[in-house]
Amino acid sequence: MSPVENQSGPLLAGIDVGTTNIKAVIFDLTGQPVTQASVATPTYYPQPGWAHYEPEELWQGAAAALRQATGQLDRPDRIAGIAIASMAETAIPLDAHNRPTYHSVAWFDRRTQPQVDWLERNIGAERMFEISGMPLQPIFGLCKLLWFKQNEPAAYSRTVRWLNVAEYIAYRLCGVQATDYSLACRVIALNLRRREWDTALLQDLEISPSLFAPLCDSGTRLGPVTPEAAAATGLPTTAQVGAGGHDHICGALAIGVIEPGDIMDSMGTSEPVFVPLNQPISDPMVCRQGYAQGAHAVPGRYYATTSGFTSGASVEWFRDIVGRDLDYATLIGEAEAVAPGSLGVYFMPHLRLANTPHYDPKGRGAFIGLSTDAGRGVLFRALLEGLAYDCRYALEPLFDYPEVVRPRQIYAIGGSTRNPLLMRIKAAVFNRPITVATVAEATSLGAAILGGLAAGVYADLPSALQQLRHKHRLVEPDPAEAALYDRNFRQVYQQLYHALKPLHHTIYQLQN
Repeated sequence: MSPVENQSGPLLAGIDVGTTNIKAVIFDLTGQPVTQASVATPTYYPQPGWAHYEPEELWQGAAAALRQATGQLDRPDRIAGIAIASMAETAIPLDAHNRPTYHSVAWFDRRTQPQVDWLERNIGAERMFEISGMPLQPIFGLCKLLWFKQNEPAAYSRTVRWLNVAEYIAYRLCGVQATDYSLACRVIALNLRRREWDTALLQDLEISPSLFAPLCDSGTRLGPVTPEAAAATGLPTTAQVGAGGHDHICGALAIGVIEPGDIMDSMGTSEPVFVPLNQPISDPMVCRQGYAQGAHAVPGRYYATTSGFTSGASVEWFRDIVGRDLDYATLIGEAEAVAPGSLGVYFMPHLRLANTPHYDPKGRGAFIGLSTDAGRGVLFRALLEGLAYDCRYALEPLFDYPEVVRPRQIYAIGGSTRNPLLMRIKAAVFNRPITVATVAEATSLGAAILGGLAAGVYADLPSALQQLRHKHRLVEPDPAEAALYDRNFRQVYQQLYHALKPLHHTIYQLQN
């Protein structure tokens, strides 16, 4: 991208530290991208079920992406503010000299099931829900912290701070350590209603509350970029660093999904559906179904989310096994030639574990209904239909709770929205229009908005959202396809998890 010429006015930077890539995007105040850059997120898999990042590589990746993005500007000194969005449940332990004491265990790492079992026995899922609003699942930060304490005692004994990835990158930029509520709640040691660390829980676990940085709202000004960080990134030392947030929440912020009744389908490697709330759901059944709740980036607001751990990851997995050199356009074209219903083939996209409303670490994925007629196009269409079925299956039970407003509007963001066949299938499976928010890099934009609030460029969030210029496209459902998918969903897909659960649990036991 060529340097930006003859423009004035402040710019904002947003970083998105994601599972696959680290992106840095520079925006103008209307939310239009000016320059951007991306580097791969280096991930290590030392044994089955384990995954981690190296903290210094995360920082170097963020710095490199920023250098590339700022290097395309004639005047990088126009950048007034920056904030970071990141994957949640991925933390970095630091010693007294702010050096990492261990790897950064990835959010999708599965080593912490024993810690979940221990918490269930010794603390209880009900108490954990009352505190955090969250179900007990291996992904959450507290489970990783307990694993670290129990399995790496020497490293744990040197650890004085536990920072989420976004907080760590912000610290490297400005030298200030702080934790925003949207990421803090993913530790599940935050009392969600009181919005403070639950000291009684931490005392029972013999964990010092001082491990966690001071709490603040997303968009809080942390401080200016340090000279050292400016040299590494190309940012000016006049740029203010703001507290960022959870990547999916930043994406919701960017498209204005902050009111109950609006929902956002975040279609990336994973696929949580984000449902804003005025207050957390109080019925503990929501915990048993595996739904997560948390603090919105908007002060005083909350959210509930479904879990879809391997949505875009399922597409990548399929493409990799049928041929890495095969482009997605070819796969989509072959799938479009297949009639809706995929010749009776169904796909369960539980390649890591089963999603809400039956959160099950022993659950697995499956193709069902295979025959010799099922070629590559049939399988790929069945996979896309399975993603849509599973999204509906995960979302519908939420609307039984009185705190949840039935959707007025469904927004979709993320890389998978660029798959036109998937969006047509999803609109038909839900039998309602879906608004595809064609926001370039929504997660980075949400972070940039928070940076703008920190810098004082925007007076408040409503005025920031009013300045944004978004283009949307509406995907309407086909009535005939909607009727077919509704029948298949009710008569087949809703039964698949229960039908396969005993076999999947037996397979899990045999493997473990």
